[in-house]
Amino acid sequence: MKKIVILGAGPTGLGSAYRLHEMGYNNWSIYEKNNYVGGLSASFRDKQGFTWDIGGHIIFSNNDRFNRLVDNLLHNEVLTFKRESWIWLKNNFIQYPFQSNFHMHPDKELVFECVWGLFENFQKKGCYKNFEEWIYHFFGEGIARYFMIPYNNKVWACPLNRMDYNWIAERVNVIDIRRILKNIISQKDDSEWGPNNTFRYPLSGGTGGLFNRFLPYTHGRLYLNKNAVRIAPDRKEMVFEDGEKASYDVLISTIPLHELIDKIEDKPGWLGRSAEEFLWSSGYMVGIGIGKPCPSNKNWMYFPENDSPFYRVTYLSNYSPNMTPGGQFFSFLAETSYSRFKTVSRDTIVEETIQGLVNSKLLKEEERSLIVSTFLMDIPHSFPVPFIGRDDAIRNIQSFLAGQNIYSRGRFGGWKYEVGNMDHSVMQGMEVVDKILLDKEETVYKI
Repeated sequence: MKKIVILGAGPTGLGSAYRLHEMGYNNWSIYEKNNYVGGLSASFRDKQGFTWDIGGHIIFSNNDRFNRLVDNLLHNEVLTFKRESWIWLKNNFIQYPFQSNFHMHPDKELVFECVWGLFENFQKKGCYKNFEEWIYHFFGEGIARYFMIPYNNKVWACPLNRMDYNWIAERVNVIDIRRILKNIISQKDDSEWGPNNTFRYPLSGGTGGLFNRFLPYTHGRLYLNKNAVRIAPDRKEMVFEDGEKASYDVLISTIPLHELIDKIEDKPGWLGRSAEEFLWSSGYMVGIGIGKPCPSNKNWMYFPENDSPFYRVTYLSNYSPNMTPGGQFFSFLAETSYSRFKTVSRDTIVEETIQGLVNSKLLKEEERSLIVSTFLMDIPHSFPVPFIGRDDAIRNIQSFLAGQNIYSRGRFGGWKYEVGNMDHSVMQGMEVVDKILLDKEETVYKI
């Protein structure tokens, strides 16, 4: 029986662990460098009684297998929502997505520029070589200038002309001219687009409340505070920071792909050079707990303008009554990206976030005194950038790794943002086990 070792107890690693347990497979272990499980989907409760997620995560999926798993883990302890998602632009909120709802903005010059940009581009047949050019090609000058370019610059913290566009898929709503014209004439909001227009959320524990439910399926096989520093594929051995070693026959890695490559001993030169090409953004997750009832029914909001550091803010307390100490409190969670292309000060990000909330009229200046809790988490890996040349690089790297009985999967392990959501990540973990033990073809992560 092959010894399977899982590196990382985030959604992908836990998905693999669950599947191995489900199959009755007994020769496996899972190692996690942190003292908690869940990876980017973990949650933390502070001393004031607020629960904080690492970003505005929600549960939604078209994958029946994932949905059955969530039902099995959470039972009835889950809440369902109809999405209330908005965009703050030029001192007004309009519904998301922007390209379907810009006509509802009271600034009619903005509306005209967006419509005119669409018509100017409608009959153009130009080609596009990167994500930035793709935006202008499909959305025109107005939509690009007011929302698509500034918002994506905020999210990715990476030059958009260094990004590919083949990852788009269901991530971005492309233009339907007929539908837009109909909405403009009827002055109708159009907020139904997207797979997350209905979503679920755990009743307790934040998103970590889902992933903590995996723990019984890892009993006796989970090792925390174990940071792998070297991997020797020839000996099929890992060495941890504390000096301990672990052998394996098959390794499922869910750590960032470039970090995995860095840890591999005696690797070919081209492999190390490939790791140097990888681009990603990091993130500051800032939570602000307020001592008053929540004034809004909104779920989350997007912020393309530069009067705030964050690209998204979530009314986290609207997801469950258990996210705060009680009904007389509410909470914001704000997300700000940074990278080697864009610096943000850790020392000032909390204050800059509060000022951004004031600038965006989510918080009144006099309500600063009502802030009863602040939370800050620095996330080294937030978004895996689909850099130009990514697909060829991944194909070559994954082929080499598979030849060494190493399978790298997950949001950063697979480096495919388009299949990097919570559901995708769990399913990657389950499906790679099926591939290893049953020789089944993977349906989520395809190289």
